[in-house]
Amino acid sequence: MTERAVCVIGAGLIGGSLMRAAEKAGRPVWGVSASAGTAAEAHSDGFEVTTDTDDALHRAAAADALVVLAVPLPALPDVLRRVDAVAPTCRLTDAVSVKVATADAISRFAPRARYVGGHPMAGTAESGWGAGNADLFVDAAWVVAADDELDKEVWADVAELAWACGARVVPAAADEHDLAVAKVSHLPHLLAAVLAAVGAAGEDDLALSLAASSFADGTRVAGTRPELVLAMCEGNRDALLAAVDDALGRMGAMRGALASTGGLAATVKAGHAGRQRWAATRDPQAVRITGRETFAQLRDLGRRGDVAVGWKR
Repeated sequence: MTERAVCVIGAGLIGGSLMRAAEKAGRPVWGVSASAGTAAEAHSDGFEVTTDTDDALHRAAAADALVVLAVPLPALPDVLRRVDAVAPTCRLTDAVSVKVATADAISRFAPRARYVGGHPMAGTAESGWGAGNADLFVDAAWVVAADDELDKEVWADVAELAWACGARVVPAAADEHDLAVAKVSHLPHLLAAVLAAVGAAGEDDLALSLAASSFADGTRVAGTRPELVLAMCEGNRDALLAAVDDALGRMGAMRGALASTGGLAATVKAGHAGRQRWAATRDPQAVRITGRETFAQLRDLGRRGDVAVGWKR
């Protein structure tokens, strides 16, 4: 396994957790934050975080480090212009929650970078450096893009970083990733927003005062900073529209059944079955890979619900 140095652009929850996890794994790591306050907070915790993106990228180029973009999608163009100017052929990955739009931005603004997309499926409703945790990625799924044209050497770098952080690698094509997260990440944010708004509707707080665990669980992600939710949901518009249409169709059928017969069995049973199927995926088949697999074989591994946990020796 290569102990490649890591340069993290963005020091919020994900970037800050990644820096902590990489440092815990023994990797040389440094980072960048647009906020002087965040950089100072990171320094006080013993981490090298600067507000000078060019300086961090010069260091990454000299060390042949893996550069990780941990910024919201709307911030990518400005960051990628600096990547192209300072470290144009760097090893590059990201933690952005949308893969097709990210790949498009890199093709436009940093086309010479050796890019392999990534997306650790971990987080909390909190944000910022202070919310970071070195163990955030332990046993989490970490998507590593597996499209045919990618650089296999950089793919290995990204997979090894995920493993070093305690995660399990799920290979997936960029477009398939976006369709999947639209269903299980982005749509839940919108449904949580609707549920929270319905619960808070009205002139008094009776409903909210009676709300317990079902409301708390269903609205947890509505506590995420709105600008972060907007960035990921609007950045995955086409895939999210399909998921919303599916949800609206199911809600319409449920409403029709409730209005006509008073019955909710079809909706409740389908939901229960879906939850049980999800629970069954919590213990995936752990696979060790050789590194000689084709990207098509790696994509099939991800589609089966299996995870890659390291190299086969």
